[in-house]
Amino acid sequence: MIHFTKMHGLGNDFVVIDAINQAINLSPEQIRFMSNRNFGIGFDQLLLVEKPISDNADFKYRIFNADGSEVAQCGNGARCFARFVRDKKLSNKNEIRVDTNAGQLLLCFDADGLITVNMGVPRHSPSDIPLLAEQESVLYSVVIDEQTYQFGAVSMGNPHAVICVENVATAPVAELGKALESHALFPERANIGFMQVINRHSIKLRVYERGAAETLACGSGACGAVVTGIEQNLLDSPVVVELAGGTLTISWAGRSEPVWMIGAAVAVFDGVITL
Repeated sequence: MIHFTKMHGLGNDFVVIDAINQAINLSPEQIRFMSNRNFGIGFDQLLLVEKPISDNADFKYRIFNADGSEVAQCGNGARCFARFVRDKKLSNKNEIRVDTNAGQLLLCFDADGLITVNMGVPRHSPSDIPLLAEQESVLYSVVIDEQTYQFGAVSMGNPHAVICVENVATAPVAELGKALESHALFPERANIGFMQVINRHSIKLRVYERGAAETLACGSGACGAVVTGIEQNLLDSPVVVELAGGTLTISWAGRSEPVWMIGAAVAVFDGVITL
């Protein structure tokens, strides 16, 4: 039996598991079963709360996509992770430092109940994203079905490609997102953002997530979109990002500085599953 909590950050939903006080060793097949919305629990990502691996950290944060693959970063999940350890009394700190496979994150509880996450310093080098390009550029090009698309690219601990569109409501998120997510340009696949600029401090965004298809919200995708928008001189920090599931506020002071994300995290229910 595995005790879990179902949570969401702006509709991006998660199963969060305490892997400190219970033994957890899940196979990709078991994760895929749990993620099934008809036969399992249903989620976009599975989050594990583990013991830290660094002396200065409070926990380790691991993330698995619905297809069973492990990834290094998830911003909406990070806020749910913070809410979970507070709700389950695993920590009463106002600031929590967590190890991830992409480095450390700092999670902060705000007085208004929102959670601020230091998402780390974005990486722009193609080899860091990773992206198969000869040199770093503000915009890259790709040809899909004989049509050329331009996109910005950045790593937020996971790879993001962001395309500017006139209207997110009519953007070909499912078709183009699927084609780009697994395109040969991205050796580790990529999250594909479709960004509509409203003004210099406001965007609308839809994200086709690597290994999960389109979700209601993507925290690291919001960060990636704002970073690429600022790099292209389309946006100024801070930026309110409107996603299908709600809004996030993203701040970035520029190169070599971390990205800060502010948003909500909600616990839906606790449960037990036998695999």
